[in-house]
Amino acid sequence: MLGRIAATALTPAVPIRTLFPALLFPRRLQSTAAMTSETPMEDAIRTKVTEALSPSRLEIFNDSHKHAHHKAMHGSTSRETHFRVVITSEAFRSKMQPARHRLVYGLLRDEMAADGGIHALQLRTMTPEEEERQKAKEEADKA
Repeated sequence: MLGRIAATALTPAVPIRTLFPALLFPRRLQSTAAMTSETPMEDAIRTKVTEALSPSRLEIFNDSHKHAHHKAMHGSTSRETHFRVVITSEAFRSKMQPARHRLVYGLLRDEMAADGGIHALQLRTMTPEEEERQKAKEEADKA
């Protein structure tokens, strides 16, 4: 087997960097390791919500630091357990709040079930029209 790989590596049709990239290009391996996210749970929320709901607005707030002292969090090594998420999407049209929340909870089922995963998720879900009404109300209150 090894002889076969070596022989294949010498043929011009298969560049050796294709067969052994980590050995020949260690910086590539290091850059991949450096790409590991500091916020994998937040990244998962952003990816799943964006792919499924195509939101016009998506704000994710990691409030875990505010809850680190709670008894339920003792022993947890995760710094991503409590989130507030604001989502504006056409996908929420004709759905009541409970249905919207079920939709988002379903998207994040794995992250909520994981050990050290999402412990608390506060959602604010709106359609674009609801967001516009909210903005208009806030502007009127300022005046």
